[in-house]
Amino acid sequence: MTLLELITGEDNATLEPAYCWWALAILVGLGLEVYAVLSGKPFDLQQYGIGIGALLAGAGFSKHLGS
Repeated sequence: MTLLELITGEDNATLEPAYCWWALAILVGLGLEVYAVLSGKPFDLQQYGIGIGALLAGAGFSKHLGS
């Protein structure tokens, strides 16, 4: 399995926006966690995940209602 398969559709060529947003959210969360550790500041990855999950769910729901 390649990394490209994580963000593309069944044909492994078409980018799926939902998968791309998911991958970006994971990378940002991990980056913020590393930054927090290096700078000695608190960061709660679980709360970040809950917040970004709610945002992505809301965006998907609004797209579903709009189409």
